[in-house]
Amino acid sequence: MSDVAALATTLISEILNVEQRLTAQISRVLPSGMEMSHFAVLNYLVRAQGEKTPAQLAAALHVTRGAMTNTLSKLEIAGHIHIRPDWDDARRKWVALSPAGKSAYDAAIGGILPFVEALTADLGEAKIRAALPILRELRLNLDES
Repeated sequence: MSDVAALATTLISEILNVEQRLTAQISRVLPSGMEMSHFAVLNYLVRAQGEKTPAQLAAALHVTRGAMTNTLSKLEIAGHIHIRPDWDDARRKWVALSPAGKSAYDAAIGGILPFVEALTADLGEAKIRAALPILRELRLNLDES
């Protein structure tokens, strides 16, 4: 195995391992009934600060439209989002975070925060801040490919 292949394999292994552990840790502290996919949508809507179409959400979260429709249906039943028709194009819908969704998101963050604070204390804020631009650049690079 070449040095580049070994580096790539190690990078991928570390990222996948972190993702699995982080997902498991977050899933354990989410409010009752909330799944990771629900949290991902709520997190995106909080950060986006506006309405998005189901297609935009699916693309942003790298899931199929069918998977997004399923997740949005569950979030709507829970009262965490509002889905309205597009007044200019009847084929399109718009999704917005509801006040209950913001409260559910805040509750989820409240559960996640102690874990993140402990992680930050262990690693140090400087290391985490230094890692963010690299992770962001990796994400953007993957978005382009």
